Amino acid sequence: MKKVYLLILFLVINFGGLALGSYLMNDGPTSTWYTSLNQAPWTPPGWVFGAAWTLIMICFSIYLSYLFSIRKSKYVITIYSISVLLNISWNYIFFNQHLTNVALVTIIGLTLIILYFFISFGDEKLSKMKYLLLPYIIWLCIATSLNGYIVFNN
Repeated sequence: MKKVYLLILFLVINFGGLALGSYLMNDGPTSTWYTSLNQAPWTPPGWVFGAAWTLIMICFSIYLSYLFSIRKSKYVITIYSISVLLNISWNYIFFNQHLTNVALVTIIGLTLIILYFFISFGDEKLSKMKYLLLPYIIWLCIATSLNGYIVFNN
């Protein structure tokens, strides 16, 4: 039952973070600023972002519910909190403030934190659950490449 409560908590936090990040980016991908940028040829259509983030946050929330049922420490809470902050702030930094270089550093930091979760908290009890992080890791690699392309080609 504890895992169910944790799952609900993480779904609320993670999807709440996505909603806040979306709010902070204003018009975001439909803005004149963004649409006028030289974007990577592999930039997916807009609907893919919503579908990807939905899958990612469901998988991440399930993983976190298992992680926190086994290892609830201030350290793990801090690492998770930093990941939420980076995820939310990237939208504001990139789409609202147009600081593409800072956004690139932010998304690289987020990628490293999620990789850290995968590597450091994938022991015996979580060995299979850590694979729920793969959609997040793959998406962050794609998103980092898209951000990097914009930095180096605009």
